[in-house]
Amino acid sequence: MSELHFPVPPLAGEAVLLRPWAEADVPNNLMAFSDPVIQRFSWSQVTPFTEEDARDYFAGQESARRRGEEVQLALVEPRDEEKVLGCVSLFALNLEQASAMIGYWLAPQARGRGVASSAVRLLANWGFTMLGLARIELTCGLDNEASQRVAARCGFVREGVLRSHMVFKGGRRDTVLFSLLPGELR
Repeated sequence: MSELHFPVPPLAGEAVLLRPWAEADVPNNLMAFSDPVIQRFSWSQVTPFTEEDARDYFAGQESARRRGEEVQLALVEPRDEEKVLGCVSLFALNLEQASAMIGYWLAPQARGRGVASSAVRLLANWGFTMLGLARIELTCGLDNEASQRVAARCGFVREGVLRSHMVFKGGRRDTVLFSLLPGELR
């Protein structure tokens, strides 16, 4: 697979702008991952998230982008690109199957403002139109009601529960599976 290029111009809406992560974002990333909600739903490890984890995360996502496997973008305020609100990503990208997964997390100050829904819509639309995707999947924990509301608002269809789907916090977790096809995005 070939290198994925970041969207040009950057994807933007009234609530959010999506841009590549920068080294200067490490402190914002650390601050967000210390939030109990993110720790509960998005950080699969039992150990605390550290600055070294953040740097490894950035290096790993850049390598995956160059291999054509994923693209991760910082969600920032449209009028202040230094204010990181969260992250959205297309990952597990398989262009042969025209499929990918989408994921996101939000810093506490960004919740309840439509930021996640806006970001998911922007990136899903880009995936369908620019990458030719035919299916985008979204998974989340059974108890992550906020994430399930984002999925529903964006037009994802709940397909079911994947039992013992993934390693999570030293055990295994069930996840809810949603999918989105071209023409269903809202």
